[in-house]
Amino acid sequence: MVSSQRTICAIQNGYPLTFNTETAVPADRDDRDELSPTFANLGLPDDLLATVSELGYETPSPIQAETIPALLSGRDVVGVAQTGTGKTAAFGLPLIARIDPQAEGVQALVLAPTRELAMQGAEAIESFAAKRKGIRVLAVYGGSPYPPQLRALKEGVQVVVGTPGRIMDLMEREALQLSHVHYFVLDEADEMLRMGFAEDVEKIASDLPKERVSALFSATMPNAIRRVAETHLHDPLEITVTPPASTVDTVTQEYAVVPSRHKVSALARVLAVSEADAAIVFVRTRATAEDLAIELGTRGVATAALSGDVAQKDRERLVSRLREGTLDVLVATDVAARGLDVERIGLVINFDVPREADTYVHRIGRTGRAGREGRSLTFVTARELSRLRRIAKQTKSKMKEISLPTAAEVSRQRAHKLVEKAMKRFEAGRLGVYRDVLEEFDRIQAELAAAAKAESEAAAIPDVATVDADADAETSTKADTADAEDDAATTAEKKPAVQMSREELILSLLALGVRDPGPSGDDAPDNLQEDTRDDFHKKKRQTRSSGRSLPGATRYRVEVGHKDRVKPGAIVGAITGEGGIAGSDLGNIDIFPTFSLVEIGVPLSPEARRRISDATIAGRQLRIREDTGPRGGGERRGRREGGRREGGRRGGYRGGRGGSFGGRQERGRQGHRERRGWDD
Repeated sequence: MVSSQRTICAIQNGYPLTFNTETAVPADRDDRDELSPTFANLGLPDDLLATVSELGYETPSPIQAETIPALLSGRDVVGVAQTGTGKTAAFGLPLIARIDPQAEGVQALVLAPTRELAMQGAEAIESFAAKRKGIRVLAVYGGSPYPPQLRALKEGVQVVVGTPGRIMDLMEREALQLSHVHYFVLDEADEMLRMGFAEDVEKIASDLPKERVSALFSATMPNAIRRVAETHLHDPLEITVTPPASTVDTVTQEYAVVPSRHKVSALARVLAVSEADAAIVFVRTRATAEDLAIELGTRGVATAALSGDVAQKDRERLVSRLREGTLDVLVATDVAARGLDVERIGLVINFDVPREADTYVHRIGRTGRAGREGRSLTFVTARELSRLRRIAKQTKSKMKEISLPTAAEVSRQRAHKLVEKAMKRFEAGRLGVYRDVLEEFDRIQAELAAAAKAESEAAAIPDVATVDADADAETSTKADTADAEDDAATTAEKKPAVQMSREELILSLLALGVRDPGPSGDDAPDNLQEDTRDDFHKKKRQTRSSGRSLPGATRYRVEVGHKDRVKPGAIVGAITGEGGIAGSDLGNIDIFPTFSLVEIGVPLSPEARRRISDATIAGRQLRIREDTGPRGGGERRGRREGGRREGGRRGGYRGGRGGSFGGRQERGRQGHRERRGWDD
């Protein structure tokens, strides 16, 4: 027998009344299944039960088991639960059950702190309403155009899910009327407090009808959140659940002690040997996200940066690429990735140790969701170990220290994958075109072997003739010398410099295929954890503005520049994402006032050029074409005088300009929110 403890509280007269209940759960599976709650006994109507079954839900999570019956009965609820616990279904299913498709006006309002959460919440609620005709759900958030939202509100929707700033904007425009709302949800309330949305939330909640069902969800319950519950909720049932298995227990948590200067190399190696379909790398700042994304791109990793200033359209596109498998690694800041749920994510890497335990939980919650297995790895310097131990203690996590893969292990892993790809390519057929190349290799090797044998035999024969060197020199002509040089050059072009067997040829091709430059090609030590020097950021500052010219590369022109506030990372992301080429195939990037020049070391097919040309950054099409040199002068000279040379080291794929949460209007109000929050 094992015990499952659940804390249930009721707020009465401003004071929490707490009840601890322990339910004995038999170890026998059949008995446990009989006692476990099911969606069928939560009071949901039959059509919603059918929808739940089709969506793949089997048994309700603790927060769902307690919240759904309470909300269906008309009871207000405060849910204290971490991300990934099933909160959306906990309030979304009762929401759909209480909506009347025939009634006019907005009947349900859900507030979320970020546009990602608003979008995901709206999508989930729409999926719950699949069998109920006439229920329309609208997501509203900053950074998206107003006309479609205004048009949808005019045509009529029953459910609105949005960020506080955009909700306030629509209320001020009198486009959103709240007089018919009878179901209200505050999701991630603690995050709203942290982001400074207190004033807007108070205003929105105060304008709602008094007769309504309300639910508030928060990962923590500080006094400020509790005051909101006491003010805007009526006698709420407080349900507290411990972080579920889907958040932490299904995630294998590891850490590696790495000097800061070797973190990038360590990250590249971990990603190279990882079996995960996709990964998220968490960093603290937007600048680090951009730098890291471009650095990984130059190492051949399909990477993009996601931060708060990425335009919404580009943000949605990045998430879509991550889901579809055309993007494998996302370097993200905490706020930008909050609420992100992509099934392919099997690995979360903390490039920096998070400052707070809650942040750590939210980060690793991007993997191991809904019972799936996941893995998290935290890079920590020696002086940060105490902070990581504190986080482990606070979250009751078991973290295992690991050794990072060596360069040789990475090369072997890549070679194995390359051999697997070669076997699949063999099955595809049409390899005869390369047989001539192999036969030519064999012929040249035979000639080299014969020449070497003849030279060896000649060296063994004693000299019996005396050669008059001066006479030979006099009879030699310049034409003969030139002919000899031409013959030597022709031979050098056609023949390898060294003899090698077919096996040695295969080994060399494998090394090239895994981007192994040889003994002198990697400046990082084989064991990245031996060096304790902590100067990565100093090194990064030194290399940030250095160029990386590609010999033989073609220089292209794209029609975005400094006036569009474009960064090299946006250009790299667009070209690699649309052109299907690796970041390592891009060289120097020179940004001028109205255009930019990019070195590309591989040929671009007509289709790749078309896709890149159609891509937009900051609202402008790239319209890529080969550079033909300055026309009329002036612009490039001005670029040198007033700008900086970008060597392909700055930036990730940010998708050009984009506002922070909610664009300029929300950002403007946020400054006031931070000064007048719920903690006053």
